Amino acid sequence: MNSLTSDRIRDHATKLGLTHLTESIGPLVDRAEQAQLGYLDFIDLLLGEEVGLREGRRFRNALRLSGLPHHKTLDDFDFAFQPDLDVRKVRDLATLEFARTKSNVVLLGPPGVGKTMIAVALAVAACQAGFSIYFTTLDDLVRKLRAADTTGRFNRQLATYLRPAVLIVDEVGYLPLDRAEANMVFQLVSRRYERGSMIITSNKAFTEWGSVLGDDVLATAILDRLLHHCDVININGPSYRLKDRFNLTTGGETMP
Repeated sequence: MNSLTSDRIRDHATKLGLTHLTESIGPLVDRAEQAQLGYLDFIDLLLGEEVGLREGRRFRNALRLSGLPHHKTLDDFDFAFQPDLDVRKVRDLATLEFARTKSNVVLLGPPGVGKTMIAVALAVAACQAGFSIYFTTLDDLVRKLRAADTTGRFNRQLATYLRPAVLIVDEVGYLPLDRAEANMVFQLVSRRYERGSMIITSNKAFTEWGSVLGDDVLATAILDRLLHHCDVININGPSYRLKDRFNLTTGGETMP
C-alpha cells in the first residue's frame, strides 16, 4: 500500500472517528497479507478491531461510573471455601438470563460469606455484556433519597436508581429503616418491577424483613414484587474475612 493511499485512509478514518484505524492500518494490512485475507475478511478485521476498542473503552468507563467496590469476577471467587453453595446456579446466573428477562437475584447469608463478591461478579459480567449497572448499599440509597426528598428532588434522585438495567443493592438488613424510608424502598422496587433487574444482598432471612423495614405490610409488599421473578441463593458457610486468621478445621486461631 503506497503512502498516498495510507494517508488518505487515515484522513478518512479521522473524519469518521475511527481513531484506532488511523494508528493501526499498517499492522492490520500486514496481518491481512500474511493470512491472505479476502476483501470481506479484511473489512471484517478492520471493523472488528474498531468495535473491540470501543467496547473496551465503554466497559472501562461503565465500571468506573458503576459505584462497584471492586471489579472481581467469578473466576476470583473461591467456591471450594463454600462447598454448600450451588455453583451451577451461580454459573447459570452469570449467563445473564435474569438481566434479559428483567428478573431479580437475592443473595442471603451471614456477613463475610461472599454475597457482595458474587453480586459484584454478576454485575461485572452484565456490564461486559452491555447492560448498564449501578451499585449502592441500602443505607447510602436511603440516605440520598431522604436528602433529595427534603429539597423536593425525590423523583429525580429515584430516577437515578431506575435507569440502570441492573441495580445492585448491598447490605439490606444491616441497619433498620423507619416507615418513611421503607416506603421509599417500596417505591423503588415497585417502579423497577418487571422493568429492570435488581441484585440484592442481605444478612436477614425474608421472615425478618418486617423488622428491618419497620413495617410488616410494606415488607410483604416489597417481597411480593421482588420475589415474583427471582433467583434466591443462600450462603451459609464460614466467613472469608476470618479464613486467614482462624484455623477453621480446628476452630483455633492460626499461629503466626
